[in-house]
Amino acid sequence: MTAAFIFRIIGLIIFGMIGWLLGTVWAGTSDLNTASLRYILPPALLGALVGWIISPGLTTRPAAWLRRAIRELSTVQLLAGTLGLVIGLVLAALAALPLSRLPFPFGNILPTIVAVVFGYIGITALVVRQRDIFALFRRRPPAGLLDVEAAAGDEGRVHDEVLLLDTSVIIDGRIADVAKTGFIRWPMLVPRFVLAELQYIADSPDSLRRNRGRRGLEMLNGMQRESPVPVRIVDMDVAAVRQVDAKLVQLAKQLDCPIVTNDYNLNRVAGLQGVKVLNVNELSNAVKSVVLPGEAMTIRVIQEGKEIGQGIGYLDDGTMVVIENGRRFMDSEIEVVVTKVLQTNAGRMIFATPNR
Repeated sequence: MTAAFIFRIIGLIIFGMIGWLLGTVWAGTSDLNTASLRYILPPALLGALVGWIISPGLTTRPAAWLRRAIRELSTVQLLAGTLGLVIGLVLAALAALPLSRLPFPFGNILPTIVAVVFGYIGITALVVRQRDIFALFRRRPPAGLLDVEAAAGDEGRVHDEVLLLDTSVIIDGRIADVAKTGFIRWPMLVPRFVLAELQYIADSPDSLRRNRGRRGLEMLNGMQRESPVPVRIVDMDVAAVRQVDAKLVQLAKQLDCPIVTNDYNLNRVAGLQGVKVLNVNELSNAVKSVVLPGEAMTIRVIQEGKEIGQGIGYLDDGTMVVIENGRRFMDSEIEVVVTKVLQTNAGRMIFATPNR
């Protein structure tokens, strides 16, 4: 028997008994005879039917919702909420004694109301101020209870205590080099569903996707060993969402933390939902050397351009240089003069002409 069926049986019995009692009141007697059964039996059957129908809505469904909600909370949130509830109920118990001495009906009603209010205030206060409370006992929360939740302070404010990594930035691998430089000071989290997507890509029948997935797993393994900041696999999930990018955005909203990615579409979707995004491509473009029109540089022409007579070269940072009339200097280094710098979504392009 399933739990839902058992609760249906219990609900059928309880509501059937309630209907039976109402029927005896309607009949004016609890004695069973032909006359009284006409008044007692219909309410009892109706109550049993109602109990059979609504019992799952009162028991199993709320319990399932509660399990999903608890599963999405961090350990620190659960601990803070439990402590807050205990403290709130203790304060309510202290206030219940004097309140119970008030005249009827206040002496019967107010202790219950105060218990509910103090319990709610205790839970809210400790969950909202959990980081400050943990800081009173030690400089950082215990390693096993690392608070990956951002402090619930000002609405709309982003707290950068942790970073969420998506699949694309792990495969790209540049985040590992950025972490080694010391510019990243916060722990980097990889949700289990991102790791599952990496494994799915690594098992792909397509050789290109398979190589990308394996590279991502190798990069993640290397980051866990060599990164100066912690890189953790976390078992957080968003049960109501199926797509990985949507899960990542919802999880970032729950934790109030940024997503690190180089996926253009994820960048735009997260931005529309108010989630801060750290784009590795934007960082790469920001640290590229600044080149202004009129400057001269030496570049090696390595391939033909799309237009007639164009040559293509690259700077050390990977910036493409399009050289007008540069095709005749193929496989040689020449001095060029910058004529235009174009910023695109894919990066920076420099247009130049030969200085000879």
